[in-house]
Parts: sequence; structure tokens; C-alpha cells
Amino acid sequence: MLEEEKVVAPAEAEVKAEEAPKSEEAPKEARENRRPRGDRRNNDRRGRRDDRRDQPKEFDERVVYINRVSKTVKGGRRMKFTALVVIGDYKGRYGFALAKAAEVPDAIKKASEAAKKNIHTIKLVKQGNTISHEIVGQFGACNVYLKPAPEGTGVIAGGPVRAILELAGVQNVCSKIYGSRAPINVIRATSHGLDELKNYKDMKALRGKE
Repeated sequence: MLEEEKVVAPAEAEVKAEEAPKSEEAPKEARENRRPRGDRRNNDRRGRRDDRRDQPKEFDERVVYINRVSKTVKGGRRMKFTALVVIGDYKGRYGFALAKAAEVPDAIKKASEAAKKNIHTIKLVKQGNTISHEIVGQFGACNVYLKPAPEGTGVIAGGPVRAILELAGVQNVCSKIYGSRAPINVIRATSHGLDELKNYKDMKALRGKE
């Protein structure tokens, strides 16, 4: 029995030794032509990112106001940030929203996404890119007076009002804020005034000029 085992063992070792190099012998050309999976994924991701960068943005956004707020709970104070963001396409469409998050970038992102769901449209006067008539927007204790201006005047307005007018595409206008100066109230009052605007033709008909 011992002799048989001694004879069989070397035979098995020879078979294994013969099989081992066969499994390792792979064509070099196939190995060289293969691309690592990581490279494929990275290239695909880079391509997608480049495509996103090349695509034009539908809306331009502007951060009007950032504030740090706190909530007192049983365990202490929870600090968060609120961001007021205005978006627009410079062609008569604009939106605004206020959002809250633990970090400033997250708050800005949430506000911009919410603003895209709150789009308002106004019709501008082609001659001078201004509003069609005077209007007073109201919200709470804030009143915003808007007045059309001739071409070359520019946007004469404060921070929140300037942001919403410029992104909406108004290039010549005069404005004045009365009452509350809170940014969100100013934005809402300005939006109320722009929503109440009437077409140039309608105003001419009301004044009996047609």
C-alpha cells in the first residue's frame, strides 16, 4: 500500500504541473486590447458631465439673501440656514423661493428647485424692454412702486427688486420701496406688481387711445 501511494503521488503532481501553465498561457494581444472596467466607467461619467456642461441653462439664478436661523428644542438649539433665490430667463419669465437646510449650498439648491416650480410670466414692451404702465405691488407692510422708463435709463432699483427685474428681462425701469424692507416681503410685493401688469394694447384701449 505504501509503495502504491508513493507511485500515485508524483503522477498527480506532474498532471497539476502540466495543467498550471496552460491556464496562465493567455494570448497577450487579448490582454492588451482589454480596457479596465474602471476606465470605461470613468470615461462614461466624464462624457455625461461634459454633455451637461455644454447644455445651455434654462434659467439663471441669483442668491438674494441668506440668513442663519435656530430652533430651540429639548436638547438645545438646532442651527439652520435659509436662502432666498430668484431665477429668470431674461425673456419675461422669473421665479423665486425660500428654502431652509443645515448647510448653505443645500439651502440654495432646494430654493432654486422650488423656484422652478413657481414660474411667473410677464409681457414686456418691446420698445425699451420696460413695463407697460405704472404699478404698485403690495404684500403685508411692503409697497413697491414700479414706473416704466425710456431706453438708456437702466434698472433703478434696490437689491431684491433689481434681482427680480433684471432676471425677468426688464432693462429700463424706476422703482421705490415703501414700508417693510424685509427681502422676502420686497420680492413678494414686486412679484405682485408684475403679475398685475396689463398688456400695452389693453392699456391703450382703457385710455381711449385706440
